[in-house]
Amino acid sequence: MKQTTIEDLQILLTMQRAAFAQESMPELAVRLDRLNKLLAMAREHALDIAAAISADFGNRSVHETFLLELATLEEKIKYCKKHLPRWMKQKRLSSSPQHLFGKNRVLPQPLGVIGILSPWNYPFDLCMGPALDALAAGNRVMLKPSELCPQLSALLARLVAEYFDPSVLTVVQGDASVAASFSSLPFDHLVFTGSTEVGRIVAQAAAKNLTPVTLELGGKSPAIIDADVDIAIAAKRIAWGKLINAGQTCVAPDYLLVPQEQEARIVATISTAMQGLYPRLADNKDYTSIISTRQWQRLQDLLADAAQRGAKLHVINPAAEQFDPALKKMAPVIVTDVTADMRLMQEEIFGPILPVMTYQRFDEAINYINQRARPLAVYWFGNDNAHREQVLRQTISGGVCINDCLLHVGQPQLAFGGVGPSGQGAYHGEAGFNSFSKLKPIFMQSNWNVMGFAYPPYGKLVAKMLSMFTR
Repeated sequence: MKQTTIEDLQILLTMQRAAFAQESMPELAVRLDRLNKLLAMAREHALDIAAAISADFGNRSVHETFLLELATLEEKIKYCKKHLPRWMKQKRLSSSPQHLFGKNRVLPQPLGVIGILSPWNYPFDLCMGPALDALAAGNRVMLKPSELCPQLSALLARLVAEYFDPSVLTVVQGDASVAASFSSLPFDHLVFTGSTEVGRIVAQAAAKNLTPVTLELGGKSPAIIDADVDIAIAAKRIAWGKLINAGQTCVAPDYLLVPQEQEARIVATISTAMQGLYPRLADNKDYTSIISTRQWQRLQDLLADAAQRGAKLHVINPAAEQFDPALKKMAPVIVTDVTADMRLMQEEIFGPILPVMTYQRFDEAINYINQRARPLAVYWFGNDNAHREQVLRQTISGGVCINDCLLHVGQPQLAFGGVGPSGQGAYHGEAGFNSFSKLKPIFMQSNWNVMGFAYPPYGKLVAKMLSMFTR
């Protein structure tokens, strides 16, 4: 993997700043051309992209890459192209009565150069997704993919150089030290997707330049199963949401909150659903490997800690297979008798482990969520409208999905972003366009106006107005 130096980074930033200064408000046709190039790159090299990601993981389902990265990116690009003309237009706003003849406008203006630090779990979409929003808004973009995906990083560097001038879009490669240097550059906006711990470091580095940041972090996204739910339907959707990408998804259901009297039935039904999705594991190309040996070992340590503290581990291994450690595959595990002091309830799991906690009253589930850091997503499965509204109104999270998992993130019409420890800022669709634009407020004064009465020396009219305000 090519290692980019801090001098290289500064040269690239200077080049993109100079290019932006020459074209600070790209026309619609220019922006659409850039989006079309991004779409063509993804389409024409889809198999290469999927193969590179699979190589980086050890095994990553090609179908998952198509469904969750390539197809979703194409949908977002198409949506953006359709609505971009409207987003770019100046917006008229009403004037206040005392400025009756004046006019208010909001002009969306590109910020300049956007830096994007992307993660390893969805290494194409979480790199190109914010990039497409930034390009649509008229910016220049520098990308730093995760060092845990060297095959994809090298491929992206080659493809981006083939489709784009480096003054528009460029990729830098390197390890964590390059990422640290990257985050310290004086970008006009910086996007980071990753862990909350690293997000704090990135935010501190950006703060030295007063660089605005969009942080897409993670946390422990709960899924509540209500008492009146159709368990078979909910179980299959939860099993899919948890095991897609082997649980290495920032919005995966991190743990379940279930009615105490239904726990055994729910656990058995989810176990059956998982076995149906993945009847074999070790040699199943649809079941993704853990990204690294370090991450694999971290997951084993979470399970060991839980077992030591009294939890029961329900290993889902339908074919009773043995796993080659070199493949870094891991059988799904449902964990019961869970307590809040266990590590797997303190850390984001990011793997195929599903803790189950119980509640007796629905309020207990709500209270448990609200007593902890605000999650990136909340999931609720049920039919009780009152409980649904309670979840929507009484919990605070980055997003909510009702009676399914993950799908809210795939809606280009909906903003994607966290809140508090799960992130700040948002992108996707119009929210992304606005995040990477300065929505510049403009007031245009008329020759006919009443401001003359507000200039000194102040007369009786201003004195009368003051007396009205101070009654």
